[in-house]
Amino acid sequence: MTPTGPCNAPDVVDVVALGESMVTFLPSRPGRLADVPSFDRGIGGAESNVACVLAAAGHSVRWVSRVGDDPFGDHLVEAIGGYGVDVAHVRRDPGRPTGIYFRTAGDRATDAHEVAYYRTGSAASAMSVTDPDPAALRAGRVLHLSGITPALSASCLDLMRELTARRPGRPLVSFDVNHRPGLWGDTDAPRVLRDLARGADLVFVGQDEAWGLHSPEAVRAALPEPDVLVVKQGAAGATVFEKRDVTFVPAPRVDVVAEVGAGDAFAAGFLSATLRALPVRDRLRHGHLMAAAALTVPGDHATPPSREHADRLAALDDAAWGRLRLGPGWTAEAQRADEEVRTP
Repeated sequence: MTPTGPCNAPDVVDVVALGESMVTFLPSRPGRLADVPSFDRGIGGAESNVACVLAAAGHSVRWVSRVGDDPFGDHLVEAIGGYGVDVAHVRRDPGRPTGIYFRTAGDRATDAHEVAYYRTGSAASAMSVTDPDPAALRAGRVLHLSGITPALSASCLDLMRELTARRPGRPLVSFDVNHRPGLWGDTDAPRVLRDLARGADLVFVGQDEAWGLHSPEAVRAALPEPDVLVVKQGAAGATVFEKRDVTFVPAPRVDVVAEVGAGDAFAAGFLSATLRALPVRDRLRHGHLMAAAALTVPGDHATPPSREHADRLAALDDAAWGRLRLGPGWTAEAQRADEEVRTP
C-alpha cells in the first residue's frame, strides 16, 4: 500500500499528525514520585512523537493540535518545531492550559511505574469537528491519528469519528490504537477503539492492548476492514496483514534503557518506509529500527538512524538480521561511521 494523497497540491506534506502533546517531567533519579527531588523537562505525545521522528528522518510533517497560551505551550511549539515539524496549525487557547505529566524513571510495565497526568480540561481536549482547519488535515499524503485523542473529551471523540469516516478523496488514514485504560474511565473503550480502527486504512495495535485477543490472527479477525493491519508483538517482533498476505518479522535484540516512545517510533519507521513504497518486510524492519532507537534512550525522543544506515540494516539477509543487537548509542556510532566514510 502506497499513500495516494493530493501529491500535486501546493501545500501537500508527507504526514499530518493530529493529537495532544504535553510537557513531560522526567525524574532525575529512580524512585517514587513522592521521593524524587527534581525533574528534567521534555515533551511527550503519541502523535507529535511520530511527527518528530518522521521529520528527523527527512519527511515533511505537520502537527495539528491545541496548546495553552502559556509558557508550556510556548515550549511545546518551539521544541516540536525544532525537529523540523510544521507547527503553523497549532492553535493557542487563552482559556485552557497546556497538559503536563510526571512519570517515574522505571519501566512502565512494572507495578512500580507511576504516571501523574494533569491534562483534564487541557487546550487539546477542546478540539472538535469545527476546530482544526480541514484543509490543513487533508494536505497530508497520510493523516496519522491515535486512540488517545478520543479519550480526551466528547468533542475529541466526535472529531475522531469524523476523521475516520470512509469518504472519497481523504488521505490515507493511519491509526495507532494506543489504548490507555486510565484515560477512559467507565467508557467502553474497546468498542470505541475498534469502531475507529475499522474506519482507518492502516492500523497499528499492540497485542497486549488488543482487547484480550491472544494471536495476530484473532486481531485480524476482529479488524478485517483496514487495508493494512500491523500487530506489534513486543520483543518478539510484529506481524502485518495486507490483503491476503501475512508477514512476520522478528525484532532485533535490543539492550533496553526505557520503553517509553518505542511504539510511536515503530509507527514512524513503518510510515516512513510506506511513504517510500518499500516492501512489507522492509517496512517492518524500519519500524523495528526506529523503535530500537527509542528503546536505547531514557526519554521519548531519540536520534533516529540515518536513512542510509537504516536501509543497509533493513537489507540484511535473515541470518544477519537475526544476529543484530543494538545498544545505547548505536545510532550515534553509525552516524559517525557514515561521516568518516563521506570525509575524503
